[in-house]
Amino acid sequence: MTAFGLADVQDAAARLSGVAHRTPVVTSTRLNDEFGISVHLKCENLQRMGAFKFRGAYNALSRLDAPARAAGVVAFSSGNHAQAVALAAQLLGIPATIVMPSDAPVIKLTATRGYGATVVTYDRLSEGREAIAQELADREGRIVIPPFDHAQIAAGQGTAALELMDEVPDLDVVIAPLGGGGLLSGTAVAARGIRSSTRIFGAEPAAGDDGKQSFDTGSIVTIPVPQTLADGAQTTALGRLTFPIIRELVEDIVRVSDAQLVSAMRALASTCKLIVEPTGALGFAAAASLAPSMPGAKVGVILSGGNVDLDRFARLISAP
Repeated sequence: MTAFGLADVQDAAARLSGVAHRTPVVTSTRLNDEFGISVHLKCENLQRMGAFKFRGAYNALSRLDAPARAAGVVAFSSGNHAQAVALAAQLLGIPATIVMPSDAPVIKLTATRGYGATVVTYDRLSEGREAIAQELADREGRIVIPPFDHAQIAAGQGTAALELMDEVPDLDVVIAPLGGGGLLSGTAVAARGIRSSTRIFGAEPAAGDDGKQSFDTGSIVTIPVPQTLADGAQTTALGRLTFPIIRELVEDIVRVSDAQLVSAMRALASTCKLIVEPTGALGFAAAASLAPSMPGAKVGVILSGGNVDLDRFARLISAP
């Protein structure tokens, strides 16, 4: 499996120029004062289709040759990669079929279909999405575009950190959410490639801490599908490509509880006026947890997405 480096992230950035949004970096004096650190929020919740996933999907699909584009692609995802591949495929004129869990948020299912993709649903607790996707691809002669364990996907995701480091080049720390590792590995390659002294942390749901277990033991640990509000991080194992990069370049993985996620979502909404989905708030929740151990640090946080049903969002942040 081919690894990737800073040059690949920079090449992805060139492909995405004028296609992906260069999302804003938001700061807050109130949050800085509350946590004792200088927080810089990279707002990928404001990216096209509402999440960083568009970066990797477009980078990968834009590289397909004419026969592969004509045949089409198959992807599997709980939601954001699904929408990303669907939108990228629409922009590039590529047929797309997306395998999604039947319990995926309605907003994500609706958006994926709205971008023109065909959606095939499955039961995430009893069926394997990779097998379903591969069967469809084999039957229809299409290429599978995985959500994270793919060099072009991960390099594309790293462009968010590349932009963040360009805007705030002296960051002491960068924190990114962790599911399968595409965003975190891309972030680590980009940030450490620009500034080798920058410390990188991953943030994952406490209920699904396969990343932390893998990081600590030195080998990939597989767990059952975790039950967590962070539906975008309900992965069961890190990728074979992403894990070695994370182990080499990341300092540690921070576990985040659902209660911490809700608190982070509430703070981002009330203070910064940002709507962030539970998975997207993982990095900020981790920053709040780490803040006492790094007073005064300049911390960059990837807010990875904002695709959350507004009624659900309101229920979550209004809960006592």
